[in-house]
Order: sequence, then C-alpha cells, then structure tokens
Amino acid sequence: MAPAETSSREYAISLDRSDALKFTRDEFLIPTKAEAWSKSLIAVGSGAGTSTGAGDASTAQQSQAADDNSAPCTYLVGNSLGLQPRRTATRLRQYLDTWATQGVQGHFKPLEGSPLPTWLDADAAAASMMAPIVGADPSEVAVMQSLTANLHFLMSAFYRPDPAGRHKVILEAKAFPSDHFLVETQIRHHGLSTESSMVLISPPGSQQQQKDAAAAPAPVDPLLPTERILAVIDEHAESAALLLLPGIQYYTGQLLDIPRITAHARSRGVFVIWDLAHAAGNADLRLHDWDVDAAAWCTYKYLNAGPGCIGGLFVHERHTRVSTGPSDEDPASGFTNRLAGWWGNDKATRFGMSGGFHAAPGAAGFQVSNPSIVDITCLCASLEVFELAGGMAPLREKSRRLTAYLEALLRDMPAEARALFTQITSADPDQRGAQLSLRLEEGLLDKVMDELLAGGVLVDERRPDVIRVAPAPLYNTFEDCFNFVQVFASALAAAKGATAA
Repeated sequence: MAPAETSSREYAISLDRSDALKFTRDEFLIPTKAEAWSKSLIAVGSGAGTSTGAGDASTAQQSQAADDNSAPCTYLVGNSLGLQPRRTATRLRQYLDTWATQGVQGHFKPLEGSPLPTWLDADAAAASMMAPIVGADPSEVAVMQSLTANLHFLMSAFYRPDPAGRHKVILEAKAFPSDHFLVETQIRHHGLSTESSMVLISPPGSQQQQKDAAAAPAPVDPLLPTERILAVIDEHAESAALLLLPGIQYYTGQLLDIPRITAHARSRGVFVIWDLAHAAGNADLRLHDWDVDAAAWCTYKYLNAGPGCIGGLFVHERHTRVSTGPSDEDPASGFTNRLAGWWGNDKATRFGMSGGFHAAPGAAGFQVSNPSIVDITCLCASLEVFELAGGMAPLREKSRRLTAYLEALLRDMPAEARALFTQITSADPDQRGAQLSLRLEEGLLDKVMDELLAGGVLVDERRPDVIRVAPAPLYNTFEDCFNFVQVFASALAAAKGATAA
C-alpha cells in the first residue's frame, strides 16, 4: 500500500487546494448522485436534484445516505461526453434573444453589449478560438459539419488514388468503426476494392497469433508501437496514398507520436490525416508546426460543446492557397478537388449569387453549408472556459498530474483487487492523455458498472471487459480520482463475489 499520507482522502484534498486551476470546476454543472440515479427529467435549479431519488433508484442506490444524495457524482467520462459549462445556457439565451428581437438582422448586425458575433462571422470567431487548442493558425481551422462528415470531405479532396501507383489507405485494424466505414466507402467510391487498397495495422502480437493457430491464447498488448506503424508505412511506401490514424486511440487511450509518424509518412510521399476525436482539448497539439496535412475532430468530448455538436477541421496552409480571383468563366481555378458549397465561397462574393465558386482562402474554403449557430454558440461557451484556464499548456500539465495520481492509486490497491484488472493504457505519460483503460477479469463488467453507478461514479465501458476512466482537468479533481478508486475496489469485490456465488 502507498504511505498513509499519500493514499488518504486528506492528501487528495490537499492536492486540490493547491491546484491553480481549481476555479474552472465551478464553471461546470456537475450532476448530483440523485440526478445520476434518476429515471425522470429534472429541471436544473428546481431543487429536485437534491431529493433522495426514492422510486427511481435501485435497492443498492437507496442504501446511500439521504444527505449524501445531493453531493456531486464522480464524473470521469470526459472522453465520451464532456460536462455542460454553466455559461452555455446564458449564451444560448443571448442567441435566442438576438433571434427573437433582430430576426434576419442577426446575420449582419453587431449588437452593443452582446458577447456574440454576428451569425455571418460566427464560424470565423469559433475557428479563432479553436486554433490555439489544436496548434494551428486560425486560417487553417474550420468549424463545420461533424467528425465523420469532415473526414469524408477531407478524403474527397485529398484521396486521389491511382490504381497503377498510389492507391492504398493505411489505418489501424482496431480503429473506431466509423473510420473503417469511411475508408471502405471512399475506396469503393473510386471503383477500388478494400482487399487491395486498404492496409490495416495490428499490434505485433495479434499478427503472430493469427499465423500460429495452434498457439495457446495469450493476452495481446493492444498498443501500437511507433516502430510498427513506421514499418507498415515503409512496406507500402510506393503504393500508399493516404494514412489515417487517431491522435489518441479510443479503446486503449494511447497517444500516438503524431509528429514523428507524420514526418515519416510525408517523407515517403503519403498524405496524412489525423482523427483527433479523443485528442482535441486533451493532448498538446501543434498541427501546423508538425506539418500535419489535415485533421478532423468532434467537440462533444473534452471540448464540452454538447452531444452531437458541430465538428472541427484542419487543413495545412500549403493545401489551402487559392488564386486571388477565380473568374466565373474559370470557376475550377484556384482550389483543390473539394466538395464545394456556398459557405466555402469567399465572403466578398458569397451573397453575389454568382454561379462561379470563389473559394475562400484557408480551411474556411472547405465549408459547405452555413453552420448551426446553436452549435457554435454552445462550442464557444466552452472555449471561453479554455481561455480562462490559460489554454492547453496548463490544462495538459494538470491532466498529467491527475492521471498519474489515479494510476498510483490503482497500482496501490489491495492485491486481491489489483489481481482483477489490468491497465492497458501506457504507463508512459507521454503516450496517453486523460484516460486510463482498465481490462477487467472476464465476467465482471456488468456488475462492476452497476456498483460504480450505485456509488455515484460514472465511467464508460467498452465490451466485453474494459472500462475507461478519464479525469478531465477542467472539472475533475484529485478527490474524484480518490473517490473512484474507493468505489472501484468495492465494486470489484462485489462482482467477484457474485461470480463465485
């Protein structure tokens, strides 16, 4: 066990007291335990969330002390859905008031005393706030569409396969399903087959087991070594057109070496796209300086913009230069093979209703439709909190400390509990973000998840046997990590007892 002074709740509280970013937690609405257990809609601020939840909670949940039900739950699911910033409701109210009082004028008319941009400029304002988070120039960022749609737009622009030359797309074998769907459909769209044009990268151990069917099953390290990725790129260097990888792998929480992999692929003539769903707002990204070709991300995880909110897209400036004035007679000049739409048209001519496409310079020229102002309003409310925190540098530093503390508590659990799970996320802080994935002993997942919820702890699961625990630095605390480990130990014991009964 760890020394008493570092394994106690008091020690966790002392870490929170000295946390320079502790003020950002107050910027978020954290569900109470009763709210997390409730099966009925609760109006925020109604006071209903402080009830015992009788009638909605299970027997185990009702055993919680009534005066504890109004306490915040331990929410460690920023990798799936970030919490709601308090200011989101205020900004949405201001948007609705603008719409109600100004109507169509809201597109162009600045209002004194309003923190909101005009609707015509909302996407540019959001891109400017987003750019520092991903390490880009504002001109290289567009806030638009959704993650998978943006990846499709990028592949439509930059995947130009030559069946006799470069036509292969390299991605990881265990990529999030939508990335597989994306690549498969793009390959088939060009009349090619996935058998010949899709290359999957698997961890070295999994390949060996496939080759040796007689080998006894053994746990395979699910992490993808950088050297393995580079070797696959080299193997297909003459025929690979595009590389698509996650900045952080959703299942293992592995943070890939983005600059090294990018540099290696580009040196082999391979175009590089990164899926940053789990990295944006989590990892220290420097997309421009790393010479990344393109990237896309969602905003509802660590960026706290709300479920299904608008996505983001990065295109390096070398791919976005346009001539100063493609004419109506030559609308194809000055832009790449993008899927064009009117919101990607240069603002100077967008409302001229001309038939010729005048691409806006930068990533903005890849936009298609006018964006949802509701979405952008929600996103910018959260980005305001990032600015209050001082940007990604202090948040990443706190994230590393939080995750290391969580890891230490897990490592120092009693031996009987520690034997029931394995951490599959790298122990190297440089190879992970704010997530530890824990693989449970077979058959324990459902009971563990039930017991965690009964204890007021929210994490997420990946079947058949993994839970993902993600302490987000904007609102999670060291005491949250302590609470999780305490409840997790009890949950493991209960689950093991249930399987033995």
